[in-house]
Amino acid sequence: MSAGTHRLWKNKMINHIDFIDNMQVIDVASGTGDIAFRIAKLAQEKHLNYHIEVADINPQMLEVGRNRAVDNNLFSKLNFNECDGENLPFDNESFDVYTIAFGIRNFTNIEKGLLEARRVLKKGGMFLCLEFSKVDDIFLQKIYDIYSFKIIPKIGEVILKDGESYQYLVESIRKFPDQKTFQKMIENAGFSRVKFENLTFGVCAIHVAIKD
Repeated sequence: MSAGTHRLWKNKMINHIDFIDNMQVIDVASGTGDIAFRIAKLAQEKHLNYHIEVADINPQMLEVGRNRAVDNNLFSKLNFNECDGENLPFDNESFDVYTIAFGIRNFTNIEKGLLEARRVLKKGGMFLCLEFSKVDDIFLQKIYDIYSFKIIPKIGEVILKDGESYQYLVESIRKFPDQKTFQKMIENAGFSRVKFENLTFGVCAIHVAIKD
């Protein structure tokens, strides 16, 4: 439904990571592991040691991710955890990088999820979030609204026989805070050097922050 643009968004997100040797990463709301596999590929290209904890609340999606890891000979580098992003089963200051893509808007308590992100990050660790956001042009916003509310649910209904899920998708996007509001929420959770980068006129945004 994004005409493949979501792949470019995810690649852009990963480019924000400062790769280091023996990097410890947690990818939350990972689904089938798209972000985790991208990080693994880049780390291998840079000849770096790394380990990634993949976390998601959906066991079926995790199982798909595990099979992908086996197929790509990455099972020893990726560990799959069925858990809630608001209550992560990891020690304080365990990770150098925390990533989450298109998942934080589905948290019951976003503030709690942000506090958990900060808790599990090491000092100097990076918080990196890719999420749908607010289009920054009134004319484009009107076009985007028509596409979101009229076309996306219809595509879901006709092709996937699941219009309700895609109706929820567009409604959850509209309820999520705009870029500056979410930036403030990240700051309130105790992060510093918080910034965001709009992608595709603000259809989504990358939020980056550091735990000092």
